[in-house]
Amino acid sequence: MQTLRAAEPAVNAISGPRRHRPRGGPAPNGPLSLPARLCLAAWDTDPQRLAPLVRAGALAELARRGLLTDDDGIATPLDLDSRTGDPVLDGLLELVSESLPHRWRAWVTLHARHTLDAVREQLVAEGVVRAEKHRVLGVFPSVDHVLADTACADALRREARPALTGPAPAEQVPGPVATALALATAAGLPPAPHGSFDDARAEALTRRAAASAPGLDAVLRDLRTGLTEAAPLSALTRGR
Repeated sequence: MQTLRAAEPAVNAISGPRRHRPRGGPAPNGPLSLPARLCLAAWDTDPQRLAPLVRAGALAELARRGLLTDDDGIATPLDLDSRTGDPVLDGLLELVSESLPHRWRAWVTLHARHTLDAVREQLVAEGVVRAEKHRVLGVFPSVDHVLADTACADALRREARPALTGPAPAEQVPGPVATALALATAAGLPPAPHGSFDDARAEALTRRAAASAPGLDAVLRDLRTGLTEAAPLSALTRGR
């Protein structure tokens, strides 16, 4: 049994049917949003490190859909009315809209646990994660979240491994996969255990991800900087 803090839908996560097209942007690549992909792929990561990664994924997805735009380094809502239909993304969009302006890298950690908690609640509602209530020391109520179906996480890791380690050119990696890996490597959390990557491959994946949507280059690089700053240097994985 695996326990942690989040995940996302289970069956046919990679190639399953698309959800309905949300207003304000294109549908994601299959049922999983980017923050959910990252959450599943890095399921066993400590929540203190996972939360910034999931937040960065949500920011990147909103930027991919054109609902958050880059205004000289500031994450700026396109307008105040657009919504995606995804409660996780819409919650973050509302937070950014109602807050003082911040750079993308600042949003990586600012109240990042809210986004992780929202993903967790979404997945509990969808039945992919099970919430198990208990009491700490027999007094304080607490909840453990159990990944009830590991098939989706395993599929995402199998998909990520060849993209992360080669030998296929980075240009052949699907845009959403490249985006997830560009963020995960910056956080020192490659979702392909026992694989290896180097800075050159991470940069190639970042360029591939940036080319998958207009205006994503500057956004991704700022998000990667924020993730690198948030991750303890001793935890970064290189050449494993």
